[in-house]
Amino acid sequence: MVYSGPMAARPIASGTISFGLVAIPVKLFSTTESSAKIQLNSIHEKCGTRVRQQFWLPTDEEVVARDDLVRGYEFTKDQYVLFTKDELKSMEVAPTHSIDIKEFVPLVEVDPLYFEKAYYLGPDKGGDKPYKLLAEAMKLTERAAIAKYAARGKDYLVLLRPFEEGLVMQQLKYNDEIRAFADVPMGESEVEDAELALATQIVDQISNDEFIPDMYADGVRAEMLAAIATKVEGQELTISAPVEARAEVIDLMDALKASLASGPGDQHERKSAKKTKAKRSQGKKRARSTK
Repeated sequence: MVYSGPMAARPIASGTISFGLVAIPVKLFSTTESSAKIQLNSIHEKCGTRVRQQFWLPTDEEVVARDDLVRGYEFTKDQYVLFTKDELKSMEVAPTHSIDIKEFVPLVEVDPLYFEKAYYLGPDKGGDKPYKLLAEAMKLTERAAIAKYAARGKDYLVLLRPFEEGLVMQQLKYNDEIRAFADVPMGESEVEDAELALATQIVDQISNDEFIPDMYADGVRAEMLAAIATKVEGQELTISAPVEARAEVIDLMDALKASLASGPGDQHERKSAKKTKAKRSQGKKRARSTK
């Protein structure tokens, strides 16, 4: 068998970026791997059968079929206004799949607090050049596009931002979905100049100029996969007694000085991850050059 390289990503939807008289056909791709998520099902311990969820009506103590259900909004305690399927359907937005750009804003002005799920955007047939032109212009001006996107009956607020050699569409929360930070109790402590100086030294000591994702891994997921493999092989897991964490009250200045004295961590892992990132980038460039 001849290895032909990694399989091309499959689009999950298509759309059109539009602003002014410009229309750029694009395809949407998932940014995540579904295989990375470990799915555990609910199993009846006695017989090993997977259980199914049902809708239970407590007033009549019976199971209700899905076809007998309607949607309702609780406007006061135990009081609901009901909506038929036709009523809900009439309020849905027509799925135009048009990504309608409203304005361009500095990317740094959009707080990640608003970020939801992200999608890769790739050019569709006939859209290669305008797509690349838009991506390069946004990268050069360090701007992102705020747009509206109607799909699946909903009206989404999205942000288009340059990423590597293309674009990412980032779904955003609406402003009324964001709770004000003023709701968070902050206390009345004052920061001393000496404390701030030490804290700044610690930040500088373990700072780097770039984020390398390869340095970090999900330890719980790795442990879960190892446990699954052990179980599949018919072996029993060895369960260690949990270590009780105890909160210690220590002087802030002493803690800062101790942190500073401990010095920076081993940079070997960062250098190794950086090399991996560079090799991956070179591989992508070679793959593009052979197309």
